[in-house]
Formats: sequence, structure tokens, C-alpha cells
Amino acid sequence: MSAYKNELEIPGVLPLLTVRDVVIFTDMFLPLFIGREVSVAAVEAAQEADRLVFIAAQKDQTRDDPGPDDIYQVGTVAMIMRHLKMPDGRLKILARGLAKARRTAVAARDPYFRVNLEPLVEWPAPEPSVELEALMRNVREQSQKILSLKEVLTDEVVAILDSVDDPGRLADLVTSNLRVKVETAQKVLEAVDPLARLRLVNEFLGQELKVATMQAKLDSEAREEMDKSQREYYLREQLRAIKRELGEENAKDDEITDYQDKIKKAHLPKEVSTEAMKQLARLEWTHPDAAESSLIRTYLDWILDLPWSVSTRDHLDLVEAKKVLDVDHYNLEKVKDRILEYLAVRKLHKRQKGPIICFVGPPGVGKTSLGQSIARAMGRKFVRFSLGGMRDEAEIRGHRRTYIGALPGRIIQGLKTAGANNPVFMLDEVDKIGADFRGDPAAALLEVLDPEQNSAFSDHYLNLPFDLSRVMFITTANLLDPIPQALEDRMEVIHLSGYTAEEKVTIAKRHLVPRLVSDHGLNRNQLVFTDTALKGLIASYTQEAGLRGLDKKLAAVCRKVARKVAEGRLGPYRITPASLPKFLGPPEILPEPERAEGQVGVATGLAWTEFGGELMYVEVRTMAGKGNLTLTGQLGEVMKESAQAALSYARSRAEELGLTQAFYEDLDIHIHIPAGAVPKEGPSAGVSLMAALISVLTDRPVPRDMAMTGEITLRGQIMPIGGLKEKSLAALRAGIKKIIIPRQNLKDLEDIPPLIRGRLEFIDVDNMDQFLKTVFGAIGPQARRRLRRPRTRPVPARGRRRSWTRSA
Repeated sequence: MSAYKNELEIPGVLPLLTVRDVVIFTDMFLPLFIGREVSVAAVEAAQEADRLVFIAAQKDQTRDDPGPDDIYQVGTVAMIMRHLKMPDGRLKILARGLAKARRTAVAARDPYFRVNLEPLVEWPAPEPSVELEALMRNVREQSQKILSLKEVLTDEVVAILDSVDDPGRLADLVTSNLRVKVETAQKVLEAVDPLARLRLVNEFLGQELKVATMQAKLDSEAREEMDKSQREYYLREQLRAIKRELGEENAKDDEITDYQDKIKKAHLPKEVSTEAMKQLARLEWTHPDAAESSLIRTYLDWILDLPWSVSTRDHLDLVEAKKVLDVDHYNLEKVKDRILEYLAVRKLHKRQKGPIICFVGPPGVGKTSLGQSIARAMGRKFVRFSLGGMRDEAEIRGHRRTYIGALPGRIIQGLKTAGANNPVFMLDEVDKIGADFRGDPAAALLEVLDPEQNSAFSDHYLNLPFDLSRVMFITTANLLDPIPQALEDRMEVIHLSGYTAEEKVTIAKRHLVPRLVSDHGLNRNQLVFTDTALKGLIASYTQEAGLRGLDKKLAAVCRKVARKVAEGRLGPYRITPASLPKFLGPPEILPEPERAEGQVGVATGLAWTEFGGELMYVEVRTMAGKGNLTLTGQLGEVMKESAQAALSYARSRAEELGLTQAFYEDLDIHIHIPAGAVPKEGPSAGVSLMAALISVLTDRPVPRDMAMTGEITLRGQIMPIGGLKEKSLAALRAGIKKIIIPRQNLKDLEDIPPLIRGRLEFIDVDNMDQFLKTVFGAIGPQARRRLRRPRTRPVPARGRRRSWTRSA
């Protein structure tokens, strides 16, 4: 059967009107707005002729100037029923579809498309059958369901659907009244078999019904939610009215509203904001006088006061940062280089995690003030608290909110005080943390000081993650020994040794004296310290690695001058070495009389303590006896073992030393280290014990300007020690010129400033033969041994614990 059959006389050539998102069917009325120039020209040409136009849909709806290939070939011949020109030049028309047609060619393109057409005639309607009736009923029912879900189903629509008996017309009617895609509607338009067209409509109606059902479900849920919100609003308004009558409304409602505004403006992380709103909802339903109400308020205040998203901007100008560090601190180049390296990395990598630095050194060397200078150089806030004596883990992690008076830990409190989430955070005295039944604060610090974990630090009070990865943590300590190994591994340790006398003079002139003069209400013209006065004050009134004692003595001078000025004696006052006793009294540190010359049985050792390096003297005396060895001076087990090793070595080398094999059988040997109230421990006293013992046995003095440090073995080897820089500073302060060190410690000389190395002679030895030759020269059988009466030698006690070696 042919698909073409002339039922309506269609002109061979008609103007083409292209539409974007609609397909017009026969017997369908369609209002259209015409805006494109080519379309306006086509409509006006049709109006001047027989008002017939060929309407076809374009394939790509986004194109403004479709060509013939962009337009479907099958369309509908329509008649323009109404025509209205709008003020903006557009046209509004009402078109009625008359018949389907196919475009065969394009007759003209300018000023509008004129196309050649041939009619597209439908096949005749099929004979009535059970399948056809079922298909038509199914199409009607699905159409009614869809329209019902969209709430546009009316009795008139039902009547129209029931009145259509032609399957092709029913398919066209349903397609034209449902919003379907252009591609689907075009397939229906091009189908000339009514039964096939109805099947096609039935298929997309099934899919459309599923979509409409889901859409209706979503609309229903949204409507229910809206109804619920409206209901809650209505109930809240009623509740507010009741509270207004009871006089309970204004204060609490204003408080809730205020909290809501603060939470919205705080830019909190999602998890934090959710918890804050949850607690606010609890507060809203809690009676104002209930105890829980105040707990919730305090918790919300803490959340809102913390700098979750507030940061200070780093100053990444390395030149300016170096100037700040140089102004605040003299020397300390290693520390300054480390800070400048961090700033350089931050300048290149904006999301660099904050370092964990630990300053280790004696008191008064500037560890805490360094943290303040670092914060100033970086443009960050500075927070500090001391860990000394801390025994409660809750001081770090906070208390759980179940306890009365619970508060966050000191870390969170410090961040609140700083008002920024990237401050310089100094934890002082990390080596003095305690532990008891309340927990171990050092273990709690493991999370805080671990860059891989502290990005989600959870305080027990907040129970919310806070990012600490942007914080620059700096810890300070006098000793590394008490710090747990796991905690030490998380920190970058930088050692700060003591200062030389020259460095102390420079620091006093640049920093200490100007500050103290100003603090005591004086001006720089009223009080002047000469360089020689400062050197004399350092040598005769202080003996320390740091600057605290010097600061106290300078302050004492300032106080006395301030009193004179207050009494009317305006000065000016010039402090010289001769005037120091007038202000500070007699010198507190006098040269030891033994230092004038070397003495038999006395050796100068070098000790390392938490306060820096110090000199310690080893005294050995022999007397008639039965070979006993006496050790006094509150020596530790390791030092006693060193003394035993020294004696054993001397006995094993008796012949080489010019001693009889049984020299010890009729002698008692007494080894004493002065300052007996101070415990002493460490292996590096071995060489000084050996030197004093050999000195008394061979009756040869140890040079007065020579100090020594090193561990000895029974084989005569000299082992390396620690704390060489601190020990060197102590020797320099005491006027020592030569230091004997183990050969394996030569590498440590790089850590000693050139100024110090240039004023000391370091003699490296590898074994006991080299050591004895360096100290005594030639020792052999010709050397005489004389019994000497025990002699005492006063060495003032420092009142501090001494250690002969740095603990690793």
C-alpha cells in the first residue's frame, strides 16, 4: 500500500517557519512568538498570500540560524489564523495544523526559506480488534493518570479522550497535550501507520507515567515538609504568645536569636556548625534556671570564641625578618637560619605545616625571648605557657563536660587568647613534666606535637576536631634526658649553649643596660657602664652560661643609682671597675689560689650541667695503708667505676710508669671531688681521674692551664664525650688555655664559634699513652715515686647537680 494519498490540496511551494521546541500536529492550534528575521519574513509572506506556511522543528534548539540540514524534513502545513505585531518587532500568531508534508527541496533562501513539498498521507485506520481496543484504552488511562498526577485532569479532558475513536488522531492528541521531547514527538509525527503510532505513544506514556509518579512523590514530600514547617511556625508563634503572657519571652528568645546569628557569621566547619546548632536546640528547650542551661551556654561560647577560620598573614619578607631577629638577639645564627629557612619554604609552599622546634640550653640563654622574636618576625600572635610541674593530662586535653567546672585544655585556651589559628605557641620547661594517677601530660603532647596527627586534635571538652597543623610549636628545655624518647622524636632539637664574656658585654650594651635603665626611670645620660666595668662585673660577680645573674647585678646597680637620683643627686654616674665594689660589694668570685701553678695530685676536669659547662677539680692523695681506695664527694656509680678503671690501668702499667709492681699494697689512695653536697655522675671524668692519680703516684704536677675531658677504658682507649661546646665555654671563662679532648670529638669543633676556637688550644688524643705524654711529658722508670701527705684544696660548692656528660 502506498503511503502517499492526496486528501488535501497542498501548494507545491510554501514559506518555511522553523520552531525550536515544539512539534505541531494536524487539527492542533498552537500560539507562537516569532522573533527571528527570517521567520518574520516567512510569516509576512504567507499573510500576503494564502496564509499557509510549512512549520518544521529544528534538530538543535540552541542554534539561532539553522540551515536546511538542521531542520527536520517532515513537518505540518498550517494556516495562520491570527496575526499580531508586537511593539518590539516580534510577531504573535495562532497557527492551526492542516496536514503533514515532507520537504523535498529548498526553492529559495533569501529573505526566507521557500521549500518544495509533497504531502505525507496516513494509512487508513485498521479494522477494529481486541488488540486495538486494549491499546486505545491503555493510552487513555495512562494519559488520565499522568494528567491527574499533574493535577490538570478535568471532566472535559476525559470526555475529549473518550470521544476520539481514531487511533492515529488519539496518538496525535495525547502527544500534543503532554510535554514530551521534540525527538519523541517528531517520531510520532513521521509515523504514517496509525496503529504503529499508537504503540509508540503507549511506550513513552509508560515511561512518562513513572517520571510523573516520582515527581508527584517529590512534590508531596516537599509539600509535607512545607506544611510541617508552617505548622511548627504556627505552634512556635502560639508558644511565644503563651510565654509573652507569662513574661518569659524576651530574654531567652533574644539570646537564642543572638546565638543563631553568631553561628551563621562565624564560618564554622560543617561538623562544628552542626554540633553548635544541636546544642542551641537543647538550650532552647531547657529552662533558663536549670543547671544544664549554663553548661550549654558556656560550651557554645567556647565554640564561638575559637578561631576556627581566623588566621594572621605571615610576613614572608626574609630580609625584614632577619633584621627583626638581629635586632632582638645577638649571635644565635643557627636558630635564625632555621627560622628563615621555614619562612622561605612558606613563601614557596603556602600550605606548609608548622614545624615543632625544641630549644635546649642552660637557663638565661634566651630561649623564651627567642619565641617572642620569631612571632614578631613572622607577624604572628605569640602564646606561651609553662609545662613545669604539670601532672594532669587534662591540662593538655581538657576535661570532659560531665565534670563540674570542666574547661578546655591549655592548648585550646591559648588559641582562644591568640584569636588566630596559626600563632607561635611556646611550651616552656617541657623537660619538667610530671605524671601521676591523673595521667601523663607528656603522652598527651604526642598528638599535639605530631604534624601528622594534630590536624584533627580533639579536646575532651569540645569533643570536636581542631586543626593545629598551622600552629608553629616551640618547646624549651634545660635537659634532654627527662624528655620521653617518643616525644623527643617528634621535635627538631636546637641546642643553645652559653655566651662568652665578650658576647655578654655586647648583649649587655645592646639590650640589658638600655632596658634596665629605662625600667628604673633613668635616662642613658644619667647612668653609663664602661666596657671594662661590664667585663669586671661578668668576671667577678657572675659565673654562668646565661644572662640572668648578669641581669640581676645590673639591676642592682640601677636601683642604687635610681635611689641617688630620687634623693636629688642627679649624677651623671659612670660605672667603672673601681666603682663596682661600691655598688655591688666585694667581688663574689675570686681566682682559686691553686690556679697560680700546677699541683701534684690535682687535675682540672670539665663538667656539663643543665646550667651549662663548669670546671671541677679532682684531688688525689696517698698515705701509708693496705691498698684501700676511698672515693668521696658524692660520686655516682659511673664515676666510681671510672676511678676503679683508672687505678686498674695504673697497676697494669706500673713498670712503664716507673712504679713497683706492688706499689699499691702499702698505700691507701683517697680520691675526692670538692663540692661534696652536689651529686656528680658521668663517664667523661675518666681522664681527669687518671691524670690526678698518675700525678700523685709519679710526683709530677698537672699543668695549671690545662683542662681535660674524656672516658677511659681498661685497654687505655679514650672514648668520645658530649657537651664539648658548653665545656669549652666554661674553660674559657676560667682562663684555661688548653683542653685535651678525645680524637673522636674533633668533629664537634665545628659547632664551636671561631672566636672561641681561636682562644683555646684543643689537643686531641686517642689513647692513654698519648694522653700521659701530653700532660706529663716523658714518664718512665727514672721517675721517682714519693709518698705525699694529703693536702686539701678549697673549691666552692655551686649548690647544683653536675653531670660529666650530656645524656643522649
